[in-house]
Amino acid sequence: MARRKTSEWPRHGIQALWALLTNSYLAGFPRGKIYRGKLKNLCVPGMNCYSCPGALGSCPIGSLQAVIGSWNFKFAFYVAGFLVFVGALMGRFVCGWLCPFGLIQDLLHKIPFPKKMKTFRGDKLLRKLKYFILLLFVILLPMFLVDVMGQGAPYFCKLLCPVGALEGGIPLVLLNRSMHSALGWLYAWKNVLLIVTILLSVIIYRPFCKYICPLGAIYSVFNPISVFRYRADESKCTRCGACARTCKMQVDPVQNANHPECIRCGQCKKVCPTGAITSGCFQKSAQKNQGAKVCEHEE
Repeated sequence: MARRKTSEWPRHGIQALWALLTNSYLAGFPRGKIYRGKLKNLCVPGMNCYSCPGALGSCPIGSLQAVIGSWNFKFAFYVAGFLVFVGALMGRFVCGWLCPFGLIQDLLHKIPFPKKMKTFRGDKLLRKLKYFILLLFVILLPMFLVDVMGQGAPYFCKLLCPVGALEGGIPLVLLNRSMHSALGWLYAWKNVLLIVTILLSVIIYRPFCKYICPLGAIYSVFNPISVFRYRADESKCTRCGACARTCKMQVDPVQNANHPECIRCGQCKKVCPTGAITSGCFQKSAQKNQGAKVCEHEE
């Protein structure tokens, strides 16, 4: 049987288009200023730094940290509701298709390297780190360590997030000489984290998504119950293992088509020789070819 084509460039094209749309404030780059218009009150679904000169919206993780410490701000309910809505609708589809930093990691991993690492000892345990980071740096610290206005510091953005360094910190420093004198150990630390993330992305597929990203941790909880979901038809499956071998997130769709680590990239569907793996809305478990599907989207 001929090997099925598994090009990821169509997905990368959608990722790039979304990244451009959500970072289309082009005037921000030559001016070295961030957009502060009304659109900044809206969250984008993926990791996209608020301080990026081209960003039109806000990162949901940064927004959540800023307001989670006070119930007086209606914005706290908006951010929480936004995350629940997007997660319940798409799960980690956002990670695979709508996250600019996911695209950057995807492209970095295409750089040739003598030995790419699919997994390693302690990989499964390390993937739980993102849930700890979500709980501590995004929820607990901003919730309890607040200022007189009830606002918590964005501890994750400030201390750990390489996205902020790449999209916001570096461009703003390069475009504003006045910021040079204010640089210190924190800026250096964030750039070290960014360099490590870039190097690891060449060797390991999406290390930030697997081990660090608190947004991915939130969306992963919704993967098994989201409206958009995957389904593996056991009556068509030949147990060839092609889907599990092609998955860069090390998910076996036959065992769990909606695993929390699945980013809905669709590669498993492309390599399946019998078309046993499908995706769509409101898909239910079905026996053989009978199963209710309110809507189905074949990628």
